[in-house]
Amino acid sequence: MQIAFSPCPNDTFIFHAWVHGLIEGAPKLDVMYADIDITNNLAANRQGPEVMKISYAALPWMLEDYALLPCGGALGRGCGPLVLTRNSRNHEPDSAQLSGRRVAVPSERSTAYLLFRLWAAKNVPGGVGEIVVLPFHEIMPAVRDGHVDAGLVIHEARFTYPSYGLSLQTDLGAWWESDTSLPIPLGAIIARRSLDVDQLAKWARASVEYAWAHPTQSQDYILQHAQEMVPSVVQQHIDLYVNSFSVNLGDDGYAAVRTLLDRAAAEGLVPQVDLDKWLK
Repeated sequence: MQIAFSPCPNDTFIFHAWVHGLIEGAPKLDVMYADIDITNNLAANRQGPEVMKISYAALPWMLEDYALLPCGGALGRGCGPLVLTRNSRNHEPDSAQLSGRRVAVPSERSTAYLLFRLWAAKNVPGGVGEIVVLPFHEIMPAVRDGHVDAGLVIHEARFTYPSYGLSLQTDLGAWWESDTSLPIPLGAIIARRSLDVDQLAKWARASVEYAWAHPTQSQDYILQHAQEMVPSVVQQHIDLYVNSFSVNLGDDGYAAVRTLLDRAAAEGLVPQVDLDKWLK
């Protein structure tokens, strides 16, 4: 079975057991390690593998072909995207600084970018300027080196951005949680509707539970794909992004997804879809 997910520690931690044949009855996986912008576009163009990790923001374009699995993804609290700028003299965050500015983002269909657009519509006078799509690991160097004025970052950048001499302009996750009281829906696991989606969910859930029960077994595999992250940052990454929502979205998880996509559709940022029809 073909699957695509990122090389980030949360994904490799979650899928280690399945990838290595440790889940009874689960089919062998042919893994494609890909940046989220790649998987978002593959899914949207109906060219993707049978199972994929995508951004929740990309979900409306593919619900006719792919079903959302209730586990295996990234959703939580205190883990939202950050808007970063170069250090200024006063160190005061001011959203007006982004007016007409050049901003790097990890994907135009990422949840991070969708949250940024919802936030900027209310907080950046006149709107931002040019949007530049970069792989997420290239964004902080681009901000540091002055190629862009600000960067929208995800994943381990939450822990490492001070080492690049950058300042936190806005924590979009904190803004979202304050505004909605809901967790932040970041990455979704989807599977082609022609497959046995319920069975796939059981295997994905079993892989998460195996990872928690045997936390050291996946270390070599995770570090192999962790893009030179130090082990302490890798562990922070896993602890933050692999949580109870990774085994079951539950009522709060589904409410977060619905709220995000409903708000985005109301602003004309994503297609309007009948979520009651497609989501359990």
